[in-house]
Amino acid sequence: MQTFHMNGCGNTFVIFDARRQAFRPKAEDVRAIAAAGAQCDQLIVLEAPSGRGDVFMRIWNADGSEVSACGNASRCVGWLMMRETGAEQSLIETEAGLLKATRAKEGLITVDMGSPLLKWEEIPLAERMDTRRLDVRIGPIDNPYLHSPAACNVGNPHCTFFVEDVSRIDVARVGPLIEGHMLFPERVNVGFAQVLDVAQLRLRVWERGAGLTKACGTGACAAVVNAHRRGLIGRKAEVILDGGALLIEWRETDDRILMTGPVELTSEAVVGG
Repeated sequence: MQTFHMNGCGNTFVIFDARRQAFRPKAEDVRAIAAAGAQCDQLIVLEAPSGRGDVFMRIWNADGSEVSACGNASRCVGWLMMRETGAEQSLIETEAGLLKATRAKEGLITVDMGSPLLKWEEIPLAERMDTRRLDVRIGPIDNPYLHSPAACNVGNPHCTFFVEDVSRIDVARVGPLIEGHMLFPERVNVGFAQVLDVAQLRLRVWERGAGLTKACGTGACAAVVNAHRRGLIGRKAEVILDGGALLIEWRETDDRILMTGPVELTSEAVVGG
């Protein structure tokens, strides 16, 4: 079976090509692979498509939980498929829907991430609430240092806190508290965003099931959607993460989110004969 070690802005993946040899890892298998030499944020398995796309992509976080979407992995898989076929675009099936990856300028890859889900039950939340400003507070009840995040679903649930200085947030300490907050029955990815100007955000993300990563593609998409809904930025912005920058555009014409960024192939090998 062919395997690939790749990353998108430092968000690391080990990718198994199981289109000809079935491979469906158990949670403990995923944890073991992620903790061993792979040391990846997510494990990706490529399966034969149902006929709608070029490949079906399954995604597991490092803790063994299976999820429906991963933006940086989608760019990596799109790049692999385009390298294989020589085409300028690729269609990727996921549990969250069909994604289209295309070549952009200077070796970058653009993925159409679809439309965000904005209703409280679509996130989902445990109770009805305005998703532009959730009643979530961290710190003293009369003077919380984090409060009122915005939320959306971009294939997986995200909430974004807007802060004055993201470097002052202890993401590794606060992230787990919010990930498992009772308001989020399926847990949540947690973003901490600093607005630099109307077209630029600085973002750090605590990923559900993976922890603090160098980049989160869906988190960057969610941050732009949430910031725009709060009137903080426009619909197109550069999102600066620990591992690099992504360009996110939430198009007004068709409500779809486009994510553009780099991919890197670290190594590839054949395992299991």
